[in-house]
Amino acid sequence: MVKVGRRIGLFLAAALMLSGCSNSAAGIESSAAQTEAETSQAETERAGETAVTSLPQIDSTKWQYNSDDKVYWQTGISYCENPADENYETLGIFVPAAYMNAKDNGDGTFTCKINNQVAVKGYTADSAPIVIPVNTPGYSAMEAPTDYVADSVSYTSAGFIYVAAGCRGRDAGAPAGVTDLKAAIRYIRYNDGVIPGDVDRVFSFGMSGGGAQSALLGATGDSEDYESYLTAIGAVSGISDAVTGSMCWCPITELDYADEAYEWNLGNTRTDLTEQEQTLSNGMAEAFATYINELGLKDSSGNALTLTESESGVYQSGTYYEYLKEVVETSLNNFLEDTTFPYTVETKKGPRGGGRDQGGQKSDGIPGQGDHGVNKDDNKTTTDSVKAVPENDGNSPADKPSEKPDDKAAPQGDKAPNGDAAPDAGNGTPDFYAMDGVDRNLATGGVTLSGTYETAQDYIDALNADGTWVNYDSAANTATITSIADFTNACKRASKGIGAFDALDESQAENTLFGYGDGTTSHFDATLAELLKDDATYGATFAEAMEKTDSEGKTVTERGNMYNPLYYLSGYYDGYQKSTVANYWRIRTGIAQSDTSLTTEVNLMLALKNYGADVDFATIWGEGHTMAESTGDYVTNFIEWVNKCLK
Repeated sequence: MVKVGRRIGLFLAAALMLSGCSNSAAGIESSAAQTEAETSQAETERAGETAVTSLPQIDSTKWQYNSDDKVYWQTGISYCENPADENYETLGIFVPAAYMNAKDNGDGTFTCKINNQVAVKGYTADSAPIVIPVNTPGYSAMEAPTDYVADSVSYTSAGFIYVAAGCRGRDAGAPAGVTDLKAAIRYIRYNDGVIPGDVDRVFSFGMSGGGAQSALLGATGDSEDYESYLTAIGAVSGISDAVTGSMCWCPITELDYADEAYEWNLGNTRTDLTEQEQTLSNGMAEAFATYINELGLKDSSGNALTLTESESGVYQSGTYYEYLKEVVETSLNNFLEDTTFPYTVETKKGPRGGGRDQGGQKSDGIPGQGDHGVNKDDNKTTTDSVKAVPENDGNSPADKPSEKPDDKAAPQGDKAPNGDAAPDAGNGTPDFYAMDGVDRNLATGGVTLSGTYETAQDYIDALNADGTWVNYDSAANTATITSIADFTNACKRASKGIGAFDALDESQAENTLFGYGDGTTSHFDATLAELLKDDATYGATFAEAMEKTDSEGKTVTERGNMYNPLYYLSGYYDGYQKSTVANYWRIRTGIAQSDTSLTTEVNLMLALKNYGADVDFATIWGEGHTMAESTGDYVTNFIEWVNKCLK
């Protein structure tokens, strides 16, 4: 990571010398007479970096105070000079009061100076990590806070600095969301020494589309690919936008081959496909195998992970296949080890990635809580040519015309500490379940678990109710599975149509994400485009999408690369080793989710480990598309992980 000088004084006089100006030429008074905000309105030199911006630094005279939580805070801080959308491109900052010496201004605000003498949970104002939530389900926009964020206290109480930055969403088109978050990180670094916190200890965290964008912050640090987009909004330049660590729950990412991975992993669970549909599904699965064999992933012993042809299924053999099978078995065995029997399957509520935006699980339709106005029948497309999976979800007539997703930001009220909807908040947050009920409204069949299981053997017997696919050694309390296909049929059935992310009718959130900010959607899957090149209905549309460029002259493939962590982590891609990659990663996913292939998180983990990053990875048995944790709660576990990385 690019190192930034610690607690360097920022003086306008030095900046003016750098730019070849004198105080008199600038027509200003001496720097001693300036406020802290005014002293930074020019090119500012820092040790090893030069921040260039006309933005003022955070005003030390405008802090507000929450006496209950003992937090000083500010909101409405602009982090770019030429915002594309002022409704989103500001941030708020929340600081433990112990890190400040404050003077009451008498008008509800305080003038604060940094206090380095007091520690909170082992951190001081000089060493405190800075955490940034990425609450963008379905790559939605994230509203910047306009008032005190109560959830910040979970992090400030741990000694952290909490920065809530708004960002544009999918309606603005990729790479707008990550561009904005990078600009916010640059601005925070520009305030080194003005605010408490170690700007070399920045951690992002998010779930689903937010998990994906958190992963992108971790993988794309300082990438030149983003520079023209950052320049367009007037981000601080000459300074790093890399992060130290990235927390990703169920990241919906690796979108260039996500459709193909879905068919390879979940395609076997489809029924009643036409011959043409089956041919397309098989072709996509085979293309995924080709991709894996060229990707160059290796296990911890340095063995190449590849796929080979198999007697049944499409490339359901090889070292990569066996590795993934072991991931499933490890998840189940961890569950058996962690679970005390008798075990009662519970119906739980908690934060979700939400709705069709991330893979076909129904939301309750509350704006901002996962549905985002997405067409309720977006998995159904009937044509005279190739069809998506024809299963209606029961919420709308099969012939309902396709609607384009809105890009409503997640609301600021009733949130869990990560910024997602709070459990049991009364705000319509949809249920999520253990393995018994990963919302099977869109996925027919599979294992259904309920009630209490007296022993582990009883639980295994329930998993095997429709046929034996789990072999259990009661003496060792360990299990193996017969095949990945048997696992997916029992626990992870497809809930999305063919073209799971690049829908044939362009109805998925990702189609909006790769649109052009003008309300239009776009195809983006080059492999699917090749497979459909001779298709009378879709061939021309896909081909046209591959050629179109955006305002910065980037094709949809180039923008897709910018939204693919593996582009920067694997030698298969041109972006390899051309960014500053985060040192620390934590990845959690619910193994039963049908929102994306199991390969998505596994490939990210493998690429990171092959790159040399420190990765804490687990798939959680019985959980779906949620902030899955095997034990404890996600807030505490995230905080403990950050502490482990730094202490």
